[in-house]
Amino acid sequence: MVEDLLRHYRNTSDRDLIEVNTRLAHLDPYFNGQRASKIDAALVERYVEQRKRASAANGTINRELGLLTRMFKLAMENRRVAAVPVIRKLKEAAPRQGFFERDQFEAVKSRLPDDLQVATTIAYTFGWRIQSEVLTLERRQLDLEAETLRLDPGTTKNDDGRVVYLTPELKALLGAQVARVETLQRKLKRVIPHLFPHLEGGSPRLVGTRIRDFRKAWATACRRAGVAGALRHDFRRTAVRNMVNGGVAERVAMKVTGHKTRSVFDRYHIVSPADLKEATRKLAAQRSR
Repeated sequence: MVEDLLRHYRNTSDRDLIEVNTRLAHLDPYFNGQRASKIDAALVERYVEQRKRASAANGTINRELGLLTRMFKLAMENRRVAAVPVIRKLKEAAPRQGFFERDQFEAVKSRLPDDLQVATTIAYTFGWRIQSEVLTLERRQLDLEAETLRLDPGTTKNDDGRVVYLTPELKALLGAQVARVETLQRKLKRVIPHLFPHLEGGSPRLVGTRIRDFRKAWATACRRAGVAGALRHDFRRTAVRNMVNGGVAERVAMKVTGHKTRSVFDRYHIVSPADLKEATRKLAAQRSR
């Protein structure tokens, strides 16, 4: 069953194999060697108990159970089993509600190096994922003359490409970033394709290579800005909220952020106390007319 599952994901690319193997690393020790016909609801419940004793979160356990369910469904399609056992999911914590007000973002941004200020502004504006969509950008994906920035098909989580038009702020920031990279090119005497390379660093070998993460710099900036614990993924909720509140059509906002389903997009549209106060202000203004 595991071999069929891995073959399926290799062929379809529907799921990241690294993530699949991480889930299997917990499922395998418990279920490996079991006859599929002997895996029933009671055995699955005991697996859940074991994972809870190991302090696994309900959401983590549910992802593992989801993989087990998919395994059985594939096995049914391949006529290896006659039925899928009852596999009950656990109640998960409510989705995270974090987002950045503009002043909070500016406070964090000002405490980051210039190049990371550009990267985080892209994420804040468009809701793009920092590690997989912003830091991986190459200079060829930026067109300052056309004022566009694009993600190639097959490089995003949902595999769709995206093109966005730059705000005046981002055009200026990205122009300055390109100038920094070109200065580094002349210094190193080689082409640097990355939009966000290491401009300097403790190790000379890192200079010119792509920045892969900046967790320490981020945590330090957040702490100094008074928003310790803020996540970079909060930019996705922030961008959705800002676009919807700014009057951008939801289908257009979904294109920008890369949300493929309305249900997930809605989950990211956070309503803040300030939003509720603004709604009350508008209602009061209407009644006073």
